[in-house]
Amino acid sequence: MLPGTGFLDPHAEDEGGISFPLKLPLTSRVPRPKGRGINFFAAKNFNKSYFEASYRKYNRPEFIHPDPLEFVWRYNPDGDREIAGFIAASLAYGNVKQIIKSVEKVLTPMGTSPRLYLRDTPEKEISKALLNFKHRFTTGAEMALFLLNIKAAIKRHGSLESCFLKNYRPQEEDLSSSIYAFVNEFNSGACAPTLTPCPEKKSSFKRLNLYLRWMVRKDAVDPGVWTKIPPSKLIVPLDTHMFQISQKLGLTTRNDTSMKTALEITAAFRRISPNDPVKYDFALTRTGILRIRS
Repeated sequence: MLPGTGFLDPHAEDEGGISFPLKLPLTSRVPRPKGRGINFFAAKNFNKSYFEASYRKYNRPEFIHPDPLEFVWRYNPDGDREIAGFIAASLAYGNVKQIIKSVEKVLTPMGTSPRLYLRDTPEKEISKALLNFKHRFTTGAEMALFLLNIKAAIKRHGSLESCFLKNYRPQEEDLSSSIYAFVNEFNSGACAPTLTPCPEKKSSFKRLNLYLRWMVRKDAVDPGVWTKIPPSKLIVPLDTHMFQISQKLGLTTRNDTSMKTALEITAAFRRISPNDPVKYDFALTRTGILRIRS
């Protein structure tokens, strides 16, 4: 443990269970900026080796569980992973144990191929299978609507990737505009607000950005099912944990979890890893890895 930080050293051996290691080297104290946190990035000798050490140590398959990402790896790449991933990411709010149970309840009736299930199963049967489903604020009726929106999107576009690419804007630095357009396209029939927030609301689209990380990045943890979008366009999935980390490190002086805040934090990580700004997301946000201490 590094004194006074609450962080473990990434170069050290594990200190009892999975613990996240992060401390940035400073030659001297950096003045505290207006906003919260110490601006480590103002240090002259900022070294990304600590992020890289954490990535090498924790960005491995054995650390995925418990995480809804594990459901993506369960299926074959041909159309099933993108559907399983969208379901899993959209339910990724609340207690992780409950998230795993809820995703399992939705995917189990689909058998070995969510794609074929949605293609071949009548709408009434899809709704009936979810009559007793409940995940925090998400009802069975809303979950059924979400699945029917997936079914409709695939019928119109052939895949969720093609649906997203319809309004993809490759000339832009990030995917924010493309995300808003995708949500409007996906919700063209009706909206499932607890699963795909309406763009006009001040949402960071954390779960959709998480899904895009899974679909676009390809390494030992992220399956990288989609091939037409570069990782450089991704936006940090901004949950409470990442927000606290970012404030602690001085990556943002904002006090909300809006898309603007997510973009500000992403811009900071882009300075470290221009071609892959969300590279360190999994290592930074593993459940129970980091204790934020005031």
